[in-house]
Amino acid sequence: MTNESSALLVIMSRILEYPNDDFFEERPIIEKFVNEQIHEETQRKDILERIAPLFDMGQKKLQELYVETFDYKEKTSLYLTAHELGDSRKRGAALIKLQKLICEAGFEYEGKELADYIPMLLELLAVAPAEENIIRLKRRLSYAIHRLLNNLPSSNPYHKAIDLLMMFVFTAPEKEEIDFLENEREEADLDELPYPVMYR
Repeated sequence: MTNESSALLVIMSRILEYPNDDFFEERPIIEKFVNEQIHEETQRKDILERIAPLFDMGQKKLQELYVETFDYKEKTSLYLTAHELGDSRKRGAALIKLQKLICEAGFEYEGKELADYIPMLLELLAVAPAEENIIRLKRRLSYAIHRLLNNLPSSNPYHKAIDLLMMFVFTAPEKEEIDFLENEREEADLDELPYPVMYR
């Protein structure tokens, strides 16, 4: 992975975090980081132009957009296994395997989010050595980011920012890979029960 790709993963890891006070205070730091780490002028310009609307929106509006875009929405979720497995019971085992992968890569996960939280995994990908499990994780993230973008309206400011990952880091998954993962995913059963449930 190139230094520019690693730098973009770190940048997008921060961009996809919940926009609290720190998010807006860090804008000059992020812009400086882009200017220092991204040497190709067109790429640098693309990154700065695509993340700027998020910072320009203001905290309250951006927080509302973030919740509306990512929270409790399986198709635009920021959790890897939600894209891979949907509402399947297999997600528990997948989370344990991801936690193990993080530890085996020599990192200790400290955070409130689950081990499949995409911003955290992007940061891991940026710094972890390119071993077989990390290369596989990159393919998995390619699929999740590709799926997220396909379900996110292009008018949403997050769409242009997230698309940077497909432009400069990831490659779109093959149709066979998409078909296989689509078959693995389980939808939540939200139908009404066929009979009333009484609690006493």
